Order: sequence, then C-alpha cells, then structure tokens
Amino acid sequence: MIFALLAGCASQHRVTVINNENYPVKYAESGQSEAIFSNAYPGKKTYPVTCEKSCYPAHPDLICEEPDDRCHYIGKQISPVLQTQFTVQWLGHASFLIKTPDEQTWLLDPVSGQFDWPVNWAFVVSGGRNRNTPNWPTAAELEAVNAVFYSHIHYDHFNKSDIQAIGAKPNYFVPLEFSDYFPSGNYNITEMSWYAQTKLGEVNIHFVPANHFSNRMWVPFLYSDYGKTLWGGWVFEHQGKTLYFAGDTGYSKHFKDIQEKYGEIDICLLPIASYYHPEEGNWFRYVHTTPEDALVAAQELGCKVMIPWGYGNKSWGMGDVSAHAPLKRLLYMKERLNSKVPAYILNEGESISL
Repeated sequence: MIFALLAGCASQHRVTVINNENYPVKYAESGQSEAIFSNAYPGKKTYPVTCEKSCYPAHPDLICEEPDDRCHYIGKQISPVLQTQFTVQWLGHASFLIKTPDEQTWLLDPVSGQFDWPVNWAFVVSGGRNRNTPNWPTAAELEAVNAVFYSHIHYDHFNKSDIQAIGAKPNYFVPLEFSDYFPSGNYNITEMSWYAQTKLGEVNIHFVPANHFSNRMWVPFLYSDYGKTLWGGWVFEHQGKTLYFAGDTGYSKHFKDIQEKYGEIDICLLPIASYYHPEEGNWFRYVHTTPEDALVAAQELGCKVMIPWGYGNKSWGMGDVSAHAPLKRLLYMKERLNSKVPAYILNEGESISL
C-alpha cells in the first residue's frame, strides 16, 4: 500500500511523506540500537567489465589546455529523435536544469558553489581543490523554478545556501527523513521512499533506488548520522516518455529492476566520476559507477540516449585521476565495448532538447 502522511515539525516546514510499504529499505544491523537505511543489494559486487590499464588515452574530440583539465568536448553529435519534449541543461557536477513537456522548470541536485560550512573549509585544508564557479540559472530562471529534487544528503548534492537562495516558492522533493536537514523557513517538502510516486502538473514522479549511502555529520566517537536519510534517483514520466536521473550510485542490480518496472528509459542522466581513489581500494567504485559501469547500466536500462555527468572544469575533481579523466575513459570504453547506446556529451552550461 502506498500512502501519504502530512507531518509538521518545529521548523514550520510543510512536509508530506509518501511511503511505499511494499518496499522496505530500513534495517537494523546486528548490535545497532536503531534501524538505518540500506542498499537494495548490499555486499560485494561483481562488475561485468573493468578497464585495467591505459584507460585514459587522448581523444581527438576532447581539447584540453592542460593534461585532462580545462577541457572542451568538440565532437560531432547526433541527437536522437525521441520527442520527449524534455530539455536538459547541465549546470555542472550533478546539477541540472530541466524544462518539462508541460512547461515547468525543475532543478536537480542544485549546488552553485562550494560545500556548506564547515566542510568547505575542511575540504580545502585537507588538500581538496576549490571548485570553479559553475554555470547557474539567471535570477529570472530561478524565479520560474516549480520544483527542486535532491538525490541524497551529501554536501556536493545538497546545499542549504542554495535552498535559501531559491526560496520557499517551489516544491521540494527529497528522500525519506530528509526535511530536518533543511534550513529554517517554511518550505513545501515531499519525502519519498523507493518506488513511491506522485505527480506535479502533467508529469509523474517516481523515486527509485541507488547503490550509495548517506551521512552529513560525523563527530569522532560521539555522533554519526550515517544511514539516517535515504538516497536514490528519480524517474520522470510524461505521456509514456521517461527521463531518469540516477543520483550518485555504484553499479548493482537496481538498474535492471528500474528497467523492468518502467520499461526502456528515453533519457538517462548517469554519473561517471568519483570512482577512483588510490588509498580506498574498491570503496569508491562500490558507491560510484566507473564509465564502463555506466555504459553497462545504460544498456541494462535500455537508455535511448545517455548523458554523462560528474566530470568537468567546474567539478571538485573528487576521487578521480583528473577533472576530465572520466570522460576520456568513457569515450575509450564506449568504443572498446562497441556500446550501441548513444551518448550525448554536454560541456557545462550546455543544453539539449530531446
């Protein structure tokens, strides 16, 4: 049974919870005092294909001012004729501006600058690089935003200062247990479980699984909010046409599950970065798809076009060889795997109507 529950909280947010009780995702591990959210397919993964060496050859369609950095994709692209009437603009990292077929304006994981304090300061002190200012909607475009969607609570996907700038006018759609993390105000928030659904205008909204994790606060030996909030992706459907935003995710069987439930996906926004860290072994790949994982996922999803994200001149370059290395690896592995899924490569700020 799927039900909606209206809830109030001290912050005065208007919170609606839409829960699919047929799909439990919260579990109590041995020795834990309370249940936390878990992946649908936890445990060790088997990956269909892995690039072992020489994974980042130069590509004639990727022009870089520095090795794998300050790059621009110039390749000739053929836009599939899908007639979805969705327009997709990539703002940078995981942030997208979406124009829907019924003329709504939506934001996905909008983060316009650095992380929220104090992580912005700690990240740079620990050796991370400041992010270049990303492309961002104009004031008029922000005023027109009807809805904002978040995939999970991590700082590079959810930024309180951006929520305050966007304001309380739009509807906010988030995973379960998310609303307490919003800044103070009177926001209209809908929390959703996996495979819960709702509707905004003429577009059906579905929250779907991802293979990831959540945490935002960690005080050594005192407190951690690991697993307190859910994570996932979004499927938007209008008159049989679908757009899928995966959020941060590693490769797992959930891609096949999504295809089985919603059919072949017209537009797939898939992550291809943050899979590499020389000191963390396979952990980064467990929660972030490699470019070849994303290509396999696109095949399993039945994507009619794949739009990759996560790389770029205005990313943080987290867990990667360099800012554009994931795109070089994608271009190489797409040819090596003879992938038939069309890939439309956007530079940050560019858009496409499909």
